[in-house]
Formats: sequence, structure tokens, C-alpha cells
Amino acid sequence: MRFYTQQHKFYCGIDLHTKNMFVCILDAGGNVRIHQNIHTDQEAFLRIIAPFREDIVVAVECMFTWYWIADLCIQENISFVLGHALYMKAIHGGKAKNDKIDSLKIATLLRGGMLRMLPQAYVYPARMRATRDLLRRRNHLMRKRAELFAHIQNTRSQYNLPDPLGCIAKPKNREGIVERFDDPSVQKSMAVDLEMIEAYDHILTQLERDIIACAKEHDLRSYALLQTIPGVGRILALVLLYEIESIERFPQVQDFVSYCRLIKSIKESNGKKYGSSGKKIGNAHLKWAFSEAAVLFLKGNEPGKKYLQRLAHKHGKAKALSILAHKLGRAAYFMLKNKEAFNQKKFLGL
Repeated sequence: MRFYTQQHKFYCGIDLHTKNMFVCILDAGGNVRIHQNIHTDQEAFLRIIAPFREDIVVAVECMFTWYWIADLCIQENISFVLGHALYMKAIHGGKAKNDKIDSLKIATLLRGGMLRMLPQAYVYPARMRATRDLLRRRNHLMRKRAELFAHIQNTRSQYNLPDPLGCIAKPKNREGIVERFDDPSVQKSMAVDLEMIEAYDHILTQLERDIIACAKEHDLRSYALLQTIPGVGRILALVLLYEIESIERFPQVQDFVSYCRLIKSIKESNGKKYGSSGKKIGNAHLKWAFSEAAVLFLKGNEPGKKYLQRLAHKHGKAKALSILAHKLGRAAYFMLKNKEAFNQKKFLGL
């Protein structure tokens, strides 16, 4: 957890929404100078903070509407802090809650009151942010496509068709699927699924082409390094590249694997352990990417399979895969940090 500790003359906390934003400005002594609900608009925001532009810092909670105000503050050379929503929820919880109270609490946290800390989230740079969001959208559509494949296969099982459908991800294996069912309604359902799959295939192919072109402009070297990991192809490397953005923002490898949700945080008091916590804190996309990488790492990789067998013998298969994902996360950190390709012998300790 990182905290904002710099001192300023004025502190602006904003409870930000799509249509309105409640602005609270405190001075260094903690006195409320502005506490007002305004329309969510760039000009309105700049007008209300204009008297305090000499030395002000602005903070908002990390919700889905923060992009525009972060970009505006950077453009106007205004200090900006993005508050970590989950950590802030634990700190500024109270009996009463509304936009006016929330904006005051954000400003107070920013100034140094209420436990004297504001937990920070990372302000992802605008240069790569849109491509990252496009990649996330691509992954969402890919999962919807996978659901259609699963529905077709499950329907085949429901009606106990004699022969398996095979790998219907390959277009050549989709021919004649509709005709294998007798009921007209089931045939229509299968036809709709197949039409949707074809539409997704066309959209995803174009999306991937555009995203790869952007990756070559942003950080081609890191993109190439990530693909040296066995099993990590173009798309998985893109996910890693855009979700990490810059490895320099992680001072230690422990910070990185924690951000990737590859380790558990232990709850402990007075020498007693009470389980783990913070499962939702971190990047879910990186957690998925390294979990996928752990499975794909084993494909056609005999030394990797032997290594997993040793881990499974000691910890069980599920935990062994988690350990492998964690190890791949650490390897990716040092690869990007040192600008080195993946070394399997070193990785497996051969």
C-alpha cells in the first residue's frame, strides 16, 4: 500500500460521478474553503479551483469516471492523486455516508488527517490506457465466444448425440452441426450460436491486428521479451505488457507478485494466524494471465512437466499450478527489469 504524504497549501477532495461532482477544498489548517456540488464539467472544475491554483493537490476515488480528470490535471500541471477504492473504504467508513461527507473525508485524508494517510492507486498513463481498455474488451468478447462453444457442446450432451463434435473452434469442424439435431427449435438455437461465433471471429481478428500494431509502437522490446516465455503467445504477451505498463513502478519483486494476486496476504495478531485477506486487491487481469501462462508453459514442455510433477507430489496439483504461476510472475519481473530473455534452465534450476 502506498500513501500520499506531500504537503500543500490546499487540498481538494472530489466525490466524482457521471453527471455531478461534490468538491471540497481544505487549507493547510484543515479549514473548509469550498464545499460545493457542481456539474461534472472541465470548465466548472477549473473555475472552482482557480483561486487556489498556486499550490493545490486534487484527489478522487478510483472509480470508472476518473480518466478525464486525471488527464486534465496533468495537462494543467495540477498535482493529482488517485485514491485506492478498497483501502479507502476501510479507512473512511462511517455511520452516515453521502457525497458531501465523502468529498470532505477524501480531502481530510489527503491533508493528513484520519490516520494521516491517503492510500494511492496507480494513475495509468493516457498514452497506453485506451489500448489497454481495448485489449480488456477483446478478452471480454473472447469469453462470450467461449460461452457459445460451451453451449453447443453442452446441447450435444443433453441430446446424447452419438459422435463428439470435435474442436468446433476450428471453422472446418462446424459444418453440419445444425443438421445433427432433430428438433427445429434446437436447430435454430445452434444456428444462432454459430452465426454469433462467426461474427465474433471477424471482430476479434481485426481487433487483435489493431492492438498488435499499437504494441509495436508502445514497447516492442518488452513485448518481444515476454514472448520468450514458453507458451506465452502474442495475445497473452499483450495482456502482460499493457497491464504491467512499466515494471519500474514496482520497487521489489514482492510488490509485483502481490499486485498480480499471486500470493496470499496472511491475517495475523498476537502470533496467531486468522487466514488470508485482500483477495480482491490487485490486478485480476494479471492474475488470469499468469494462471494461463502456467498451464500453457507445460504444453509440449517435458522439463516443465517434470518440474510440476515434483511440485504436485509435495503440494497437490492445484497448488503446484499456483506455485508455477507465482514463479513465472517473478521471472517476468526480472526479465523486464534486466531486459533479458527467458532462461528455462535457470528457471527450473537445471
